[in-house]
Amino acid sequence: MRRIHALPPELVNQIAAGEVIERPASVVKELVENSIDAGARRVEVDIEDGGARLIRVRDDGGGIEPDDLPLAITSHATSKIASFDDLERVGTLGFRGEALPSIASVSRFALMSRTAGGDAAWRIEVDGGRPLLPKPAQHPVGTVVEVRDLFYNVPARRKFLRAERTEFGYIDELIKSIALARAEVEFRLANNGKPLRLLRPAHGEADIQRRIGDVLGGDFVERSLRVDHAGAGLRLHGWVGLPTASRSQADQQYFHVNGRLVRDRLVAHAVRQAYADVLFHGRHPAFVLFLELDPALVDVNVHPAKHEVRFRESRLVHDFLYRTLDEALSGTRAGSAVAAAPAAAPAALPAWPVYRQQGGLGLGTREPLADYAALLGAPARGSMAPAIAPGTDAAGEYRAEGTAPQEAGEVPPLGFALAQLHGVYILAENAQGLVLVDMHAAHERITYEKLKLAQAGEGIRAQQLLVPLTLALSEREAAAVEEHAERFAVLGFDVVRSGPQGAVVRRVPMLLEGSDVQQLVRDVIADFVAQGSSRRIEEAGNELLATMACHGSVRANRRLSLPEMNALLREMERTERSGQCNHGRPTTVQLGMAELDRLFLRGR
Repeated sequence: MRRIHALPPELVNQIAAGEVIERPASVVKELVENSIDAGARRVEVDIEDGGARLIRVRDDGGGIEPDDLPLAITSHATSKIASFDDLERVGTLGFRGEALPSIASVSRFALMSRTAGGDAAWRIEVDGGRPLLPKPAQHPVGTVVEVRDLFYNVPARRKFLRAERTEFGYIDELIKSIALARAEVEFRLANNGKPLRLLRPAHGEADIQRRIGDVLGGDFVERSLRVDHAGAGLRLHGWVGLPTASRSQADQQYFHVNGRLVRDRLVAHAVRQAYADVLFHGRHPAFVLFLELDPALVDVNVHPAKHEVRFRESRLVHDFLYRTLDEALSGTRAGSAVAAAPAAAPAALPAWPVYRQQGGLGLGTREPLADYAALLGAPARGSMAPAIAPGTDAAGEYRAEGTAPQEAGEVPPLGFALAQLHGVYILAENAQGLVLVDMHAAHERITYEKLKLAQAGEGIRAQQLLVPLTLALSEREAAAVEEHAERFAVLGFDVVRSGPQGAVVRRVPMLLEGSDVQQLVRDVIADFVAQGSSRRIEEAGNELLATMACHGSVRANRRLSLPEMNALLREMERTERSGQCNHGRPTTVQLGMAELDRLFLRGR
């Protein structure tokens, strides 16, 4: 071993570059964030050869004083923090002061800047990691940074660069993500001298939606839910995609914390749980979300490239995200929002579950109801059977007997049933045109939500185990059992710590009989350790309820009368998440008159 010695500054910067600069997009990220921190309202990015040959970032920000130019390319020199208190409340995108010297150490680097009060601009270059003296130059107020021949002096790193198109794709994606968070800033992106992206500044809601459409496609906002909720010192706002607008890849997921794009496991977990009941298997939601909180409550200094953050109240943040998104998604009723449903709706499906059980919704002998007529109960066998009579109101619409006629122009979101197709689909007419309903999928969701409500009202029933389960755990897991014992009890479990590295399960929810309780408890403990919370028990119970709902719902080839079909439509309009079945499949499809006209070439 050699004697301990200080590393040369050039080698220190190259080591830092290995942490900060993964590819050309990393350079663009650091430079654009510096521009935004400098108050820029216009940022121009020019790329050549995927960033390997040239990266130029120009802005109209506040600029750098001539005397500060040498400091700007010195390690850990910054204008953004001055004390530990500043580090505890970071309000800028960059703050460490290592980005520019790291970039300059692995490229041919030049920086030119002019302040508002300066008579001229000044330019400084770095040659082989050594800065040259600043020189006067011509440039408007603002800063331009040129990075040429990236990794020219680190051949091993340059070999790992991907194809030009791939590297530019990363840069384009980065600009889009920053543009979503900084709607007030204009962004221009050019590749090999050709302008490719121009994002005008947005100052109002309409402009912001236009920018989102420019970045993610014109129909993103139309197929999303607007979210804006505040509480407990947190605010979450943005857009979450409808379950029916899910994607095969997680390529449209943008989550910003105080304006900083992050990839956080806690956030991903909360979002995944919120979509658990409405997303089809293997599909991914799309969203653009912004979380705002006190900078003192989030640590952005946990990753050199600032991709990750650490929340000081992780459980609070997780629960806030989950509940906000779950509440938004619970309003995805078929047809439209609840407010659009008519006040006087036709007779609806009953509020009892499709399985009669001895002893409530806990364990017991399950006896499936005979058929759909039995599910409808007395109304289906009595007054509701002849409830629909053709042409009974002035508008010529079908309506249920005993309900008020619809006012002029007042039509339920899902309209009124016309017929049944092959015993599978309900055809209905609403104000927009034709509605197709998968009757089994729709009834499955209705039944599932009723079962969940009944279960919640009854509480979680539990049973003692004849032979308690003994779990061997790590000390950290055993401590989590002790810490969250009360939360286990609320969920129907009696789990107690039995030693430094053990726990005993004495009672389990009756609804989970037959499942792998030991593995479930281990998974819940793991969630408590990692996230501070867990919904695995509720999800396991919901899986059983979903199976019950599926088997108890009306089947294909079951002929329904018009009263039965209309009752199903009205119940869909009142049921949360009725736009999708329990497996995430859509329950309805709307075909507007314009679409139908196009099918038949009308008006051409």
